[in-house]
Amino acid sequence: MRFRILGTLEVRAYGDRVTLASPRQQRALAALLLNPNSVVPVERMIDALWEDEPPATAVKQVRNCVSALRSRLGETGGMIVTDGPGYRLQADGDDLDSLRFRRHVAAARGLAGQAKLVDAVEEIRAALALWRGPALDGLRTTTLAGRAAVLDEQRADAVELCAEWRLRLGETGEVVRELTEFCGEHPMRELSHLLLMRALAKEGRYAEASTVFHGLRRRLADELGVDPNPDLRRLHEQILAEATPSDLDPEPAEPSPERHHLDRAVTELAEAVTWQWRAEAELRSLHRPQPIVLRWSAVARPGRPAARGVLDDIAETFAALPVRQLVVLGDPGSGKSVLALMLTLELLRTRAPGTPVPVLLSLASWDPRREHLDRWLANRLADNHPALLNAREYGPGAPTRLVLGGHVVPVLDGLDEMPTDLRAAALDALDQTMAVGRSLVLTSRSAEYEQVTREAGPVLGAATVVRLEPVARQEAITYLSARGSDRWLPVAERLRREPDTALGQVLRTPLMVDLARIGYGRPGADPAELLAAGDAGALEGQLLDSFVPNAYAQVPQPPGRNPKTSPTGRYTAEQATRWLGFLARHLERARSRDLAWWQLYRAVPAGTRSALIGTLIALFFVVTGWVDDGPALAAIYGLSFGGAGYLTHRFGRAPEPLRTELRFAGATGKFAGRFAIGAVVGGLLGLGWSLAAGLVVVLAVVFGCVFAVHVWLAKPVDASRVSSPATILRNERTGAIALSVSFLVSLGLFDGMAFAFTANTRFLPVLDGRYDVALGIAGGVAGAAFGWFMARGVAAVCYGLAGVIAGGQVFPPAPNSLLPIVVGVCFGGGIGLAVLVTRAWGNYFVHHVWLAATGRLPWRLMHFLDDAHRRGVLRQAGGVYQFRHARVQERLAEISHDEQEVR
Repeated sequence: MRFRILGTLEVRAYGDRVTLASPRQQRALAALLLNPNSVVPVERMIDALWEDEPPATAVKQVRNCVSALRSRLGETGGMIVTDGPGYRLQADGDDLDSLRFRRHVAAARGLAGQAKLVDAVEEIRAALALWRGPALDGLRTTTLAGRAAVLDEQRADAVELCAEWRLRLGETGEVVRELTEFCGEHPMRELSHLLLMRALAKEGRYAEASTVFHGLRRRLADELGVDPNPDLRRLHEQILAEATPSDLDPEPAEPSPERHHLDRAVTELAEAVTWQWRAEAELRSLHRPQPIVLRWSAVARPGRPAARGVLDDIAETFAALPVRQLVVLGDPGSGKSVLALMLTLELLRTRAPGTPVPVLLSLASWDPRREHLDRWLANRLADNHPALLNAREYGPGAPTRLVLGGHVVPVLDGLDEMPTDLRAAALDALDQTMAVGRSLVLTSRSAEYEQVTREAGPVLGAATVVRLEPVARQEAITYLSARGSDRWLPVAERLRREPDTALGQVLRTPLMVDLARIGYGRPGADPAELLAAGDAGALEGQLLDSFVPNAYAQVPQPPGRNPKTSPTGRYTAEQATRWLGFLARHLERARSRDLAWWQLYRAVPAGTRSALIGTLIALFFVVTGWVDDGPALAAIYGLSFGGAGYLTHRFGRAPEPLRTELRFAGATGKFAGRFAIGAVVGGLLGLGWSLAAGLVVVLAVVFGCVFAVHVWLAKPVDASRVSSPATILRNERTGAIALSVSFLVSLGLFDGMAFAFTANTRFLPVLDGRYDVALGIAGGVAGAAFGWFMARGVAAVCYGLAGVIAGGQVFPPAPNSLLPIVVGVCFGGGIGLAVLVTRAWGNYFVHHVWLAATGRLPWRLMHFLDDAHRRGVLRQAGGVYQFRHARVQERLAEISHDEQEVR
């Protein structure tokens, strides 16, 4: 199945065109194709299908339209799946021409970055050849027109990029012909006219180039009241001076590789952040037809004019500030995080090429006493976009250079969500770092911010401070009764008549208004129950308590639902409340808002988790020692290696995800080098234990392969991809398992061979020959190297001592051929497990199993968290989850604590 939207809408199956006779089906399909692999809410589908007021049966008609569309598409109709609040069309890179276009353009940019301009031009021309006219030509409704215009803008950018590259190749004639036509179609694009003037000047056609300039200047003055940009004016002055072509348009100096890498990083970071938060906004339904109106007003300051506005104009206000520093204050639940998200998206939408990229981050994970703001920003960029750490693709230290070079506008959400004792230090650090006029957006609860400023004194003096206003009564009424239900009339009447009652006080924040609609918007619920509350705190608690049960209400699921991407009915409200409460308590104890799977081990007491890991490791080595030489050796092996595991995880540093992915391209040279190192190590081990020459060769080959395969675990290369909890876990799991299996195979094979075939040579025997000092030293060195490689200092000492104790033990040769196999498997399994638990995924796996077995978490935790995210209980911020709102987390933690006290 092939879909084409770069022109008129076309659908082809097996080379034949599929006719969509109904304009409504065409618009529905267009809405899905403009958002491939993303959820299109039913409300947006309604806007796409009806230009004017939709009928009362609009939702039902949308469902019927999608059903008819699936039937029309035949066997490929299954690509359209019901997903949460809407529908999603699953398409890969070859199904849709707009996705193929983006892929070609990205490839062309990469080739140009490698100075392969001929290939880059060929690639970008292949991208432009996919276009047959304006996107969705003849099918643009108001809703569809905006997204289609974005595609048209991308095409225009590609045309200009192609022209620029062809000019550098000397293809001036072709550029003149193509840009003359293109500038006629786009009479206001300054870069296109600049390139056309350069091409004309290179051919000596100065008069024509000057005519192009004057025509553009006249149109800009008439339409916008502005002059052409400085580059155009300078070029025109050179033309008027009748300079020679070489003087007129000197070849620009080739940008340094570092500059090119950084420019590419900026471009791809902007793309990644856009997709990240656009998807989150859609999942949170922030673009609903009738959202709650957020109003703000500027806090009065000397010399600052008073200003007021709504959410829609905050980006314009920010861009017009003399110093682009904005502090957003508000009460709990007033919409600060929503404003930060929507501001980020709007700044990205209006961002000009080469300007800084707004990046939305939660402040909850920053400790200003230990980490400089810029270092923390760079680390967060690396966490969310690990490809930026790939020096070959983006240059060395790209995250740090992006931050220090002013290519990032930090949008920092939640100063109040930081621990109380860190807020003053954080605000002081922000004041010092941003004093040079760097752009910044900061959100905080009003009371917490005012308290900190009283303690720390005046800070961020150049910043404009705005305060979110309470939701107006009529706005709350309009939002609650948006579906036209008369059930809300008693609530509306009470709000109008008695605005200062408990109900009126609670429904002054968007969070509580939204929770009221979620709780009482379902059929059968009676909003009049809200009128009985006499205490604002009790009513707020009632609404918070109803959030999770309503989110997990069991409702019939429509056919065609994709279980991998839609909320599932497998979890009950009681289970969800218990598990989410445990996680909220875990975050409360950790003083954090970020729910990271690799930090789940903190939910288990330190002594318990260390004993758990030490016992698991000891079990394998007990069996190894028992088979080698009975219970005495079993005790020595178990205590030494189990103790090493216990001490490492009790006092060592917890592992962090490596964020790698499998990549085979360009790894041949590194593979050969690693293979040689591994072969030398394996050969030396075989010779040290007096193995036969053939066995030494086998060990050398095995160790060489084991060492070499790790070169395939490399940093990602695409910074336009954003980390998610699932992708980080998947990539880390691949690396952890590969690493542990490699140690299992190599050291298990070695130990089995040593047990079966060693010549029992003694070097420095002591204790009546039961211990060899030379082998003990060798074992200690090997254990220390192993520990250092796995977890650095503490592990090196612990496993070094274990190697000294266990490595020098002398035991008799194997009496039969089966025992060496058992010994090799058990020894390798113990080593593999020791490696696994020093990796983030292995550490998570062990503790997750323990918590699930004790009933505190579900067995499929990541599935449960993803399901909670799709239900709106959690939000996703890069590689971590967060509760939808701090008040939700606080309430769930409080309930969990009370239940624990009762038990």
